[in-house]
Parts: sequence; structure tokens; C-alpha cells
Amino acid sequence: MPVNVLYSTSARATGGRDGHSATLDGAVDVTLATPKELGGAGGPGVNPEQLFATGYAACFLGAMKFVASQGGSAKVPADATVTSTVGIGPRSEGGFGLEIALEVSLPGVDRAAGEELIAKAHQVCPYSNATRNNIDVKLSLA
Repeated sequence: MPVNVLYSTSARATGGRDGHSATLDGAVDVTLATPKELGGAGGPGVNPEQLFATGYAACFLGAMKFVASQGGSAKVPADATVTSTVGIGPRSEGGFGLEIALEVSLPGVDRAAGEELIAKAHQVCPYSNATRNNIDVKLSLA
């Protein structure tokens, strides 16, 4: 399905999971470290799963705001949060896979309206569209 690209960015990594990664514009510049659970030293630095979790949480919150701005859905309160948990591990088919849980907090929003907003956001969020039918994403309303 073609995409009408309105924005793009580029990043370069060196050294793999124990290296360095930065966007070419310099806005993001991180040292990478493999967690002990994946056989690394667990030293200072971030890992790709942390970066993915951060991006997905922010993107999903943005998708909820977009859906709300289109009308017919609950408004997103200023203190709304999305907690994204990304897990990684070996797949039974070989290689490695991810699983994701998104926990949404919508203080003051009726439960049914909040669940409807989350479901609609999951249909428009680019991270949700990229993972659909490929990565198990569990949605919950806190």
C-alpha cells in the first residue's frame, strides 16, 4: 500500500547492539548496550527495544489525539499516558521476535469511550499498522 510521505528521517548505527547510533541530523545520538538478559554486559547505554518502546508510546498517544481531533471520540486528557512494554526473545520458528503491550491511562474518561478511542487509534497509528499481523500487540486501558 503506497504512502504519501510527509516526513522522513535517517539514522546510522555502527557496532551493532554494543555500538553507537545517531540520526543524521544529530537530533538523536545514543550509545548502545546489550542487556545482560541477551548476553551483553548491560552497561550504560540504550538498546533498540528501549528506543522502539519510546517511539511506539509517543506515536500511539499522538494517534489517540489525532482520532479525538476528528470528532466522535473521547477527548484525550492532558495527563494521558501510554506505557509501552517491548519484549524480545527467540521464536520457535527460529530467529528472534518481539511482543508489545500498550497500557493506556486516560484519567477522567469513561471506560467504554476510552476503549473505543484506543481501538480507533490502533487502526491509524503507523507503529500499529507496521506491526499488525506480525507482532503480538496487547492493548489495555488502566
